[in-house]
Amino acid sequence: MRQRHNFLTQRRKGAKAQRKEYKILASLRLCVFALSFFFCVPNLMAQSITVSPADANVYSQGATSVFLTYSGLGAYRPAETIWCGALQPATPPAVGAMCNPTIQFGRLPARYDQSRLSGNANYTDIMSVTPAVARRAYLDAASGATATFFYVRRFTAPGQPDQFVAVTLRLTGNGAAAPLSLTNVTLGWGVNKSVLLVKAGEKLPQIQAEINYTGTGRLIGRWELVKPGEELPDNRDLLPEASLPQEERNLQRRYTQLTRFNIFLPPNGKITLPVPEAWRLDKSIEGVYLVLLRIEASDDTNSQSNVGPGLVRGGATAGFALPTLRYYVGSGGLTRIDNNVLASNRVAQLAPANNVVIALDQPLIFTWPDVERAAYYVLEITGETGQPVHSAVLMPEEHSYRAPSWLRARGNFSWRVAAYGPGRKLLQTTPPRNLVRQ
Repeated sequence: MRQRHNFLTQRRKGAKAQRKEYKILASLRLCVFALSFFFCVPNLMAQSITVSPADANVYSQGATSVFLTYSGLGAYRPAETIWCGALQPATPPAVGAMCNPTIQFGRLPARYDQSRLSGNANYTDIMSVTPAVARRAYLDAASGATATFFYVRRFTAPGQPDQFVAVTLRLTGNGAAAPLSLTNVTLGWGVNKSVLLVKAGEKLPQIQAEINYTGTGRLIGRWELVKPGEELPDNRDLLPEASLPQEERNLQRRYTQLTRFNIFLPPNGKITLPVPEAWRLDKSIEGVYLVLLRIEASDDTNSQSNVGPGLVRGGATAGFALPTLRYYVGSGGLTRIDNNVLASNRVAQLAPANNVVIALDQPLIFTWPDVERAAYYVLEITGETGQPVHSAVLMPEEHSYRAPSWLRARGNFSWRVAAYGPGRKLLQTTPPRNLVRQ
């Protein structure tokens, strides 16, 4: 009995010691968890930026545009974006997943950058996958890599670690799985002229309009007319509605409506748009008229962003401003507009005038009259330091040029137009004209 009593006593002591050991181990685990939570919380809190949609299908053989919304920015602001074939953990103290530097496909071109801060904590971005990037991803997939690649944007904030936010992109055909996006829009009069000259009683030719697109769905829009003397649309006014943040969509300028259209786009990638009849184009006032194509946002399950209280429609988006058509109504030719008479050995440019001030949000449109025997024109733009910043070669039937939107950030500059004949012979040129941006 005494031996049994001693055995039970030792067993109770052993169990008590074991329970004490378990308590010590549990306390140590709790301390370790508390310490790890203390050190990890800053990174967990820092990685608060989200993107919607976080994944998307893109056309494997061409361009695609997708409307993205980044939420939870706080003090963070967007930095560069990169397409790549693989991700890797961001280098501490940065958080998120960054692009593998050995498998990068390219960066978003400045001319397609339509990103904009939206509200206090959101940021909208039009991800315009270029044909070159899509082709690179396709070739990698054909070589054995996965049929996915990534669009990664870096965000920065003073005193905070950088954040990398990735969107997963899946290669697909140009069918129902691809988002409805516009990849190219072509407008013309069908007479090889960018600007028509008509008299009040003359009939205008029929407008021609073609659109290249991805995906399928309904394309909803309208044609509008800007009359002489009305305020011209800026670059944001010419974007499709789905390329703008929700709060900007009702702020686009509206003009005289000519016709509306609501058509179904089959998944074949190209369509000829219905256009307004020629008799609807006003010719009652002398001056320059602009014909605008306005594309409205449409429902598309592959092009929606979740911004908290609801979904934002992103169907029929594009990373570029839509082109315009112009015609001039008057009794004389272009050489008489604004009392500018074509002087010998000089091209009398019509717009913009010398030393004119143009707001930063206004489009830059250069126009000039026809020069006899011209084989082509060269528009030259020079910065304040005297260095060339942009040039364009235009066909002889073209007498206007809309400068790319990135030129708005170049500040003040000067420009001129030169007309060349056969054999690259200089026919006429103009002295530089100054242009002020503010």
